[in-house]
Amino acid sequence: MNFERKNPLTGKLASSTLAMQPGDMAAICERAEAGFAVWSQQGPNDRRATLIAAAAALEAKQADFVEAMMNEIGATQGWAMFNLMLAASMLREAASITTQITGEVIPSDKPGCLAMALREPVGVILGIAPWNAPIILGVRAVATALACGNSVILKASEICPRTQGLIIEALAEAGFPEGTVNIVTNAPETAPEIVGTLIDHPAVKRINFTGSTEVGRIIAKRAAEHLKPCLLELGGKAPLIVLEDADLDEAVKAAAFGAYMNQGQICMSTERLVVVDAVADAFAEKLAEKVKTMATGDPREGKTPLGAVVDMQTVTRVNALIDDAVNKGASLRAGGNADSVLMPATLVDGVTPEMNLYRDESFGPVVAIIRAKDEADAIRIANDSEYGLSAAVFTADSARGLKVARQIRSGICHVNGPTVHDEAQMPFGGVGASGYGRFGGKAGIDSFTELRWITVESEPGHYPI
Repeated sequence: MNFERKNPLTGKLASSTLAMQPGDMAAICERAEAGFAVWSQQGPNDRRATLIAAAAALEAKQADFVEAMMNEIGATQGWAMFNLMLAASMLREAASITTQITGEVIPSDKPGCLAMALREPVGVILGIAPWNAPIILGVRAVATALACGNSVILKASEICPRTQGLIIEALAEAGFPEGTVNIVTNAPETAPEIVGTLIDHPAVKRINFTGSTEVGRIIAKRAAEHLKPCLLELGGKAPLIVLEDADLDEAVKAAAFGAYMNQGQICMSTERLVVVDAVADAFAEKLAEKVKTMATGDPREGKTPLGAVVDMQTVTRVNALIDDAVNKGASLRAGGNADSVLMPATLVDGVTPEMNLYRDESFGPVVAIIRAKDEADAIRIANDSEYGLSAAVFTADSARGLKVARQIRSGICHVNGPTVHDEAQMPFGGVGASGYGRFGGKAGIDSFTELRWITVESEPGHYPI
């Protein structure tokens, strides 16, 4: 039995994918366990070669990926191409670390004792990926885990199963041993039971999840029942601080990119523009002029910087946030409500803590300007959130920017750069309601290996009993 995903813009069939059932999960887990037994014994250079081949196989499916992302999530061609580029980079970065999974010799007080700390693969890793950056986040869920010698199960999003299925097709073509790389696709209504069944299975040793904070909490609680570690990359409400000495033109460019790239449907999207009073009017005017030039249109035509949001639920949520803010005294600088998934880029000025837009993640093409008295007030506002994923600060003084960045509670902070910035080799993750653990580069090794203490005795033992 299959389930169907409809194009959010046209309503036509985007994909038809196998609707797996909870009862199918045991066989998949057992297959992955068998794959681990083979893959974990392959040397680092063999793993490297396979991962490099996987990157090439991924890139060879460019046309299929672009078509799938446009149809399943309403993405623009540019967003699909960026996804493919970064995902291939993630596979090559994972390939580069296969020989970097090292340990150390630790001096022992015991004569003749060679004490070592070794990193070893864990077993089967369950990766649960969302729809908004489907190639990037689908690949990220499995790449470092594979580099470390684990086998993987990718639980694809019900919103983009064709797109993430193409990832697994590319990995299979690269030559991973049978059972090393697996995918689960399911209808939306069975998702909770299927994920629960996978977490519960004894073959699954660790879980990584990218998605909403609400679902992340559910997954963490279920995993905790089995004492299974999680890596959680969850929601965000990224602040971009503009200080009085900032280059406003640069801040405007970064704010527009960070707020509206992929229609604001990125975990790092700029959600709060925290601007000191001294430059707030000038910044708001410049940004409004920029936003009014950012048209929204059919992503298949490729004529506009913004495409469709993923569904009408997003439209309803964002409209409600805009209405609530305006009704409580905020002003619209650009954009406004929408009646279709082709939402306009929207800028709301004068947002205060009484408004839902101040705290709630919009995950859509709307951004709030929040005015601050001074630097200290801007830092306070930036930290006035349960989330802590990405942040940014604009100032002409780099030393000042670094000082401010160190005071912001977030896993990521950029000085004079946008909140949306990702590179395969960087430690990626948040704090607070944005989750815990890190993807990316060497930082990801800890999430997908066990650190073991092993000793070798070379002298006769002497014991008190």
